[in-house]
Amino acid sequence: MTATAASTATGGAASGLRHLAIIMDGNGRWAKAHRLPRIAGHRAGVEAVRRVVEAAPELGIEVLTLYAFSSENWKRPADEVADLMGLLRHYIQSEINALHKNGVRLDFIGDYRALKPDLVKLLEKARLQTADNRRLTLIMALNYGGQDELTRAARSLARDVATGSLDPEAISVETVSARLDTAGLPPPDLVLRTSGEMRLSNFLLWQSAYAEFVATDTLWPDFDAASLADAVAEFATRERRFGGR
Repeated sequence: MTATAASTATGGAASGLRHLAIIMDGNGRWAKAHRLPRIAGHRAGVEAVRRVVEAAPELGIEVLTLYAFSSENWKRPADEVADLMGLLRHYIQSEINALHKNGVRLDFIGDYRALKPDLVKLLEKARLQTADNRRLTLIMALNYGGQDELTRAARSLARDVATGSLDPEAISVETVSARLDTAGLPPPDLVLRTSGEMRLSNFLLWQSAYAEFVATDTLWPDFDAASLADAVAEFATRERRFGGR
């Protein structure tokens, strides 16, 4: 997509793009290309998060969901996991006041309460501090996996059926959606993946049923406001049918 296309984008609100979900990929490859350790790529990725969070409201985006740490990421080397948790902690501590000042509401999806108790306490404090903000809702997916989310929702429904408080025949799309981590949020209109990969990687499987998908070759640490505007412009060219025709 060209810069000209980006300049003609009318923004998320006008294009119907309310909820953007991003699979942030390419930190390791960026570090390798720059002959740096992997942690340097993750640190550069945090800077990209800052740029995108600042740019999103200007493009009319209301909800921004970032795939920050998947339930599969625990398989990575222990030192890399520790570095990622340290970066998360640093990001929350260093950015929360700026996020609050700029009207960003911070929330989390995934089994993030399984993280270390002091980190969970920090996350909950940040959520409470920003709860009344309305300019942008920033959702961080932490210890998140779409299959795990659906499994937890199924267990919740099964418990209610077992106790007799829920008729299995009454279970609907809406019933399931209400048990997901994203209950109360609009489904993603666009799922964006950086670094050229073409897969969902267990991200928002249920919610993305009718989302548009855009893949860019840009590595996440190089992603910026212009890249985001390009993605919004690409989304604006799509004709969404939702299975109707």
